[in-house]
Amino acid sequence: MFAFLPGPIRGALASLLFILNTVCLCTLFYMIMLIKLIIPQPGWRQFHSRLLIRVANTWIDINNGIIDLTQRIEWDVQGLDGLRLDQWYIVGSNHQSWVDIVVLQRVFNHRIPFLKFFIKQQLIWMPLLGGVWWGLDFPFMKRHSAAHLAAHPEDRDRDWETTRRVCARFHSFPTTILNFLEGTRFRPDKHARQQSPYRHLLRPKVGGLAFVLEALPQRLHTFIDVTLVYPDGRSTFLDLLIGRIRRVIVRVRTLPIPAELLGGDYRNDPQFRDAMQQWIGQIWTDKDQLIGELRQAAGATTG
Repeated sequence: MFAFLPGPIRGALASLLFILNTVCLCTLFYMIMLIKLIIPQPGWRQFHSRLLIRVANTWIDINNGIIDLTQRIEWDVQGLDGLRLDQWYIVGSNHQSWVDIVVLQRVFNHRIPFLKFFIKQQLIWMPLLGGVWWGLDFPFMKRHSAAHLAAHPEDRDRDWETTRRVCARFHSFPTTILNFLEGTRFRPDKHARQQSPYRHLLRPKVGGLAFVLEALPQRLHTFIDVTLVYPDGRSTFLDLLIGRIRRVIVRVRTLPIPAELLGGDYRNDPQFRDAMQQWIGQIWTDKDQLIGELRQAAGATTG
């Protein structure tokens, strides 16, 4: 409806609508969360937890409506058949910008359990959203560099214990855990610094995924492999607001998680670690080839 407006005006309008939606829905969310904290009975807490998820789903629905109202985006999404709300999933995707989360929420809302992902510990203090992430049981983690872990290997065990404790909350109700396996957003300088063997991807980091599979071996049996492509090159949140993102391609495939990769000890078992890395390595090789094919077919504007 408002896609005809100049980019700056459209961006201001979209920003205002996003902020209003976030303030209104977060206010409702915090009211329900307060009741959940006041009433300690397990039955009431489960009811309010489901209600909080519904508020979050509604927030995404309204965000999607705002995008449709203010943008003219061609959505090319394939592979959603067979997904269910009553199953446990782990989603792995390539990562280019914060827009990826908006896209994934749009694609999977009401199709699979609400997406939850690991968040840096510092983001719990983000206005409005930090408390929402905490209320929805998003796992907060401290991010350590390889140098830090080499000097303090005990912190790796603390990360594992945090993952195990958080995942224990997901055992009793269907959950989807999102993992950006590259660990950071793709940038040409990062790609060059890593000497990545992939043309369109950074090297995958498998440890976090392995920790989750070790913590929830009875529940997680399906890996949802997601490939995101922005053929027009631009993919920042500002680009989304002002209408520079015109096309979004999403390819989804569901893969069974090999039984031998469930419940293994990634930290201490070299054979298991090699098997996990080989499995993800093949998925990443396929994804890299698919990205190249999709970009070529779409006439991508950048390399």
